[in-house]
Amino acid sequence: MILAGSAHAETISSQTLMHTPPLDTVPLSVDTFGRVAHEKSGAIAYSWPLVTFSSHFTGSEIWIDIDDSKGRLNVYIDGNIATTLSHPGASRIHIKDVPENPRGGDEHSVSLTRFNETQDSVSRLIAIYAHGASSGPPSMSPSKSIEFIGDSYTVGYGNTSSKRSCTAEELDATTDTGKSFAVLTADAIWAKVQVNAYSGRGIVRNYNGFAGDTLPDLYPYALFDGKTEYHDPTWQPQVIVIALGTNDFSTPLHAGEKWKTEAELIADYEATYVNFVKSLRTKNPDASVLLISYDPATTPQITTVRDRLRAAGETRVDVLEITGFTKNACDHHPDTDDDRKISQTLIAYFDAHPELWPDLRQGK
Repeated sequence: MILAGSAHAETISSQTLMHTPPLDTVPLSVDTFGRVAHEKSGAIAYSWPLVTFSSHFTGSEIWIDIDDSKGRLNVYIDGNIATTLSHPGASRIHIKDVPENPRGGDEHSVSLTRFNETQDSVSRLIAIYAHGASSGPPSMSPSKSIEFIGDSYTVGYGNTSSKRSCTAEELDATTDTGKSFAVLTADAIWAKVQVNAYSGRGIVRNYNGFAGDTLPDLYPYALFDGKTEYHDPTWQPQVIVIALGTNDFSTPLHAGEKWKTEAELIADYEATYVNFVKSLRTKNPDASVLLISYDPATTPQITTVRDRLRAAGETRVDVLEITGFTKNACDHHPDTDDDRKISQTLIAYFDAHPELWPDLRQGK
């Protein structure tokens, strides 16, 4: 495990996960954002990127019990990064010597955010302990909400890399969903955000035709276990941005795949995409849907999806083409400069369409 040091006064240490709480501590109530599953043991299981856990405590130290062998997480104290956990495994993280909060006093906020991608794994936050709990000061929550559904581009696959050829270790170290276009956009428009993305997956065909669940197959689940369904009635995004299609069409069909011709693949893609958006509409009746194309070659297919949805009565769906990337990051993926370009294009689109945030226009 790598523990990146704090830029502040905190002292960080770790030890093997214990089965008993630290002495004279209480378990903190933990709020979550993103796709998680609450287990009977009290642990919170997670698989998707950008999951966040937050709480408040009093005193100058906390203990974080976690079981995450593949994740990379930033730990924030009072809004500042106290440490970065890289593949912590089954560990107890002890953060002590926490300085007074910016307002003066010993009440503090703590949060953890998973910012990399860990495919086919389930991790757990076991508990957070402190000498005292706190409700924390009143906080302002963004009034906008947006969800991004996509593949490696949305994940931020190797996006902080300065080169295209990366080892598996370098890819893991340079993937940062927190610097992806999705988070840049949400921060710029001040919106709550979920990023539900998985590299290499398409609507009906994964990259180079490899076997595995497609994104519509994975989407219903809170965990990458194919059985723990996601249910959160409080999450009702105003806008859903979907960017899928690169993996479906970026490589030629191979012998043995279910589609004999590209025309068959296109037909299956369009029909499945239409049904996927309809399923999202059922669960998000008030959301607007924006379909992204990264390639002029796939824009006609994505436009057909939009047109078929509109013909079926859908009124809040549109297409936006965004191209012109340098793709200087791992495996010819968008780098952070490309992320900024995508984000700027999305922000301009949202600025031109204030109707996407109806509650704000109505003063609610």
